[in-house]
Amino acid sequence: MNIVADENIPLLSRFFGEIGHVTQLAGRNIKAQDLANADVLIVRSVTQVNQTLLENSPVKFVGSCTIGMDHIDTQYLDQQNIRYANAPGCNANSVVEYILSCLSILTETHRLDWGAMSVGIIGYGNVGSRLAKRLDKLGIAYKACDPLLDLSVQEQESLVSLEDVLACDIISLHVPLTKDGEYPTHYMINEHVLSQLRDDQVLINTCRGAVINNDHLLEHLRKHGRFTAILDVWENEPEVNVELAKSVLIGTPHIAGYSFDGKVAGTEMIYHALCKFLGLPLRHTSGQFLEEPPLSKMAFTSTADIDWCLHTAIRACFDVRHDHSLLQSTLSLSALERGAAFDAFRKSYRCRREFSGVKVQLKQVDSELHSKFKALGFNIKT
Repeated sequence: MNIVADENIPLLSRFFGEIGHVTQLAGRNIKAQDLANADVLIVRSVTQVNQTLLENSPVKFVGSCTIGMDHIDTQYLDQQNIRYANAPGCNANSVVEYILSCLSILTETHRLDWGAMSVGIIGYGNVGSRLAKRLDKLGIAYKACDPLLDLSVQEQESLVSLEDVLACDIISLHVPLTKDGEYPTHYMINEHVLSQLRDDQVLINTCRGAVINNDHLLEHLRKHGRFTAILDVWENEPEVNVELAKSVLIGTPHIAGYSFDGKVAGTEMIYHALCKFLGLPLRHTSGQFLEEPPLSKMAFTSTADIDWCLHTAIRACFDVRHDHSLLQSTLSLSALERGAAFDAFRKSYRCRREFSGVKVQLKQVDSELHSKFKALGFNIKT
């Protein structure tokens, strides 16, 4: 069996090597000729899987080690009886921790108090709902909306209108990219929506670049200097709009969901789906391959301030400004070089581990500190 896969997917050989021969290629460059003898295709979000790519190929299974499916023409795959699977929720926790890192930085750059700020969540799927639950445990006020959910679910989860969410101090986007249906998300944040926002608000996008009209956002930032944008995703990736990248508070190369834990979870989920499709037993789990994280232990005592402890721990594990500086360093390059650097950052992204991999020892601390560290997802040792 021949398997063609995006080289950015971790542990490919460990999970799939026993199933067949694995050929690893740059995901953005996978072409139809690469699939001439392929039985299985495994991708991430940068590969457009459609008729152009798959026509006349022997591929019978497509797996995407990501949450989204907007890069896969599922209608065509259904017509061709090609089985497909994605990995919903695999990197949701990674994206949530990206948002928490941003919120931590905003307490410094914008002097925002976690106890006084409000966060608006647009999209209440795997990421949005998990973010809401984490914020609730941390005592951070939030409002969420998702008109695609059943009314009973919206009522049960106390979801509100888009207008209510747009009034929050920080607005975080967690929707799939869609152009059809009653609530298309393509360019849902446009000139009209931006004109309704206050200058002291913060807009964060970690879902898909084209959910925001990037030209409209740039123009808004030009006119409203106090307005703040944080972008991990961009229109026309990997060619980022240079002026927009220079205008945002934080701009990163599409790595919010790139924790090692999240990527491995995606690999494992597609491994499970492929084994089920082929009728093979499951021989591997991610736990076999996860090594101890580079930062494995932290300790705090009763003499430390609660806020200082929380923000120190978050930033020690993941300070998103590091990835911002990487993207900023490419903005003077040519368009071709910038695009290559954008993909190179993703390909060689450091082993970023999630909070749960870090043991935090708390010595005779206040119960509030204990509960908040637990809410953040750290492995607590008392």
